[in-house]
Amino acid sequence: MKQVFIYFLFFIIYSFLGWLLEVTVKLVEDNRFINRGFLIGPICPIYGFGALLMHLMLSKYLNDPWTLFIMIILTCSVLEYSTSLILEKIFHTRWWDYSRKKFNINGRICLETMLPFGLFGLLLMYVLNPLILKLLNGIPYSLLLFLGITIFTIFLTDCFFSFQAIYSIQKVSKEVQSKLWLQKDNTEKITKLVQKRIEKSSIALNKRLIHAFPHIEFLRRKRK
Repeated sequence: MKQVFIYFLFFIIYSFLGWLLEVTVKLVEDNRFINRGFLIGPICPIYGFGALLMHLMLSKYLNDPWTLFIMIILTCSVLEYSTSLILEKIFHTRWWDYSRKKFNINGRICLETMLPFGLFGLLLMYVLNPLILKLLNGIPYSLLLFLGITIFTIFLTDCFFSFQAIYSIQKVSKEVQSKLWLQKDNTEKITKLVQKRIEKSSIALNKRLIHAFPHIEFLRRKRK
């Protein structure tokens, strides 16, 4: 049971580090703070899942850095591609798009981002993981239990309100599309109208998501 809490806190730590990386990149690019990610709190779960998958699946390649590097890239690519596809199918929304970058696959993943992930993955596997796991394993079980339950409760609460915001945005998208006679792909028009509606609204959580993903696209829905 202790291992479950260790892996959960491991997931949270890397989710926070991923959020920190995303915020830093945007701070350098746009010279302003942007709270990246789907959730309200300072975490990006895709990084936590990625780190956990690498630790559980790729530790057997630690003695072969080149194979490990390739496997990290493949793992991250599959995770990012599948996350993009699943979110698009569920919410009819494309949250990121690499179509304008070279060597991309359907705009969901690209070589430009995968190579840095491979390098960061090596840092994770050889340096960060041993330190973090040593730290977590050294925490007394009672404290580990308290931290795990407390953070899990906060995480679930964050997920609830964040997904409420996402569904609220989807409602706006449906309303906008219901007023349009869509005879062809009108993604750009739909996106602009939805963003305009949300910017005028008083719901701060909805605005946060739009600002966190400035290149978000609201896709055309099939008529029933």
